[in-house]
Amino acid sequence: MSRPQQITVLGATGSIGLSTLDVIARHPERYQVFALSGFSRLSELLALCVRHVPRFAVVPEPVAARRLQDDLQAAGLSTRVLVGEEGLCQVASDAEVDAVMAAIVGAAGLRPTLAAVEAGKKILLANKEALVMSGALFMQAVHKSGSVLLPIDSEHNAIFQCMPADFSRGLGAVGVRRILLTASGGPFRQTSMAELAHVTPEQACAHPNWSMGRKISVDSASMMNKGLELIEACWLFDAKPSQVEVVIHPQSVIHSLVDYVDGSVLAQLGNPDMRTPIANALAWPERIDSGVAPLDLFAIARLDFQAPDEERFPCLRLARQAAEAGNSAPAMLNAANEVAVAAFLDGRVRYLEIASIIEEVLNLEPVVSVDDLDAVFTADAKARVLAERWLSRHGR
Repeated sequence: MSRPQQITVLGATGSIGLSTLDVIARHPERYQVFALSGFSRLSELLALCVRHVPRFAVVPEPVAARRLQDDLQAAGLSTRVLVGEEGLCQVASDAEVDAVMAAIVGAAGLRPTLAAVEAGKKILLANKEALVMSGALFMQAVHKSGSVLLPIDSEHNAIFQCMPADFSRGLGAVGVRRILLTASGGPFRQTSMAELAHVTPEQACAHPNWSMGRKISVDSASMMNKGLELIEACWLFDAKPSQVEVVIHPQSVIHSLVDYVDGSVLAQLGNPDMRTPIANALAWPERIDSGVAPLDLFAIARLDFQAPDEERFPCLRLARQAAEAGNSAPAMLNAANEVAVAAFLDGRVRYLEIASIIEEVLNLEPVVSVDDLDAVFTADAKARVLAERWLSRHGR
């Protein structure tokens, strides 16, 4: 019998990380945890290490590392604690690792995910910002290394499942007309514009269908999450922005669709549970049990669809503009959004001001070509400075 596949989970204490570990635990003969990383939930990371006994754990800074190492030794574990981005890159690229779940939220996940790509690993990509920020560079690295890139976002995984196996030849060559990217519409799909001016972080984080972290929940409420997914879809499937259409589907049962030139539309359906795409990617091209309940179509009874309102969701419009501009624009969009959402969650700006900050940054900073990773991070840094200036100018 072959040895279990060695899996590194970057962002283990988040919702994607926990779902990944749940699927792994269901198949101990197939998968073994090699490394786990966490950011601030050290007690939760310790508990995960006790349960899954990884070779390595990674935390952001030395003080936390020393504390976690002491706790692990007290628990009788030989898990070695590594620190920072260097530690993340090490466990992402280690020769013994077979697959990496890239689930660190935001720009912080880019370098370790690229390290895994360059090492030729199987990448389970849940960190959409990696492709949003550095799409061309990232995909070049994938092609150069021969890394297998499998999308974890439920929408991109659905598209992947509905595509022909040889879609890399080009959408036109395989008869694909367009990609239909579904969106729940979040908690504010029917909220009046007057009410949107006064929504709280708690309301924005109360997603009707999915359990997610606070930053991603706000992105879902503003539909920036869908805008980032649009950019990601263009890179994953070599599509033009005009070939990706966003469709609001409140039930979150159809996770996305692919429209073919012969009139066929293929869709992937399932309960809104991230263990489905995680299990699909972990076992690909096979199928394994994910622990997700079978879909009950009779209980669902109806499936609704509507076009997104870009007045209600200006972030979606801004993301599409960034996708069309390309080069440094998506990285600036992502950075400005991270600053704006953090300020909203801290109570420093109103919900509707998130889009205002992003739009100002995109208007002030010219789009430039990004030929290497330094250029990507330069664009990211400039956008953050401009977003912070907006906050300072408005006394926030």
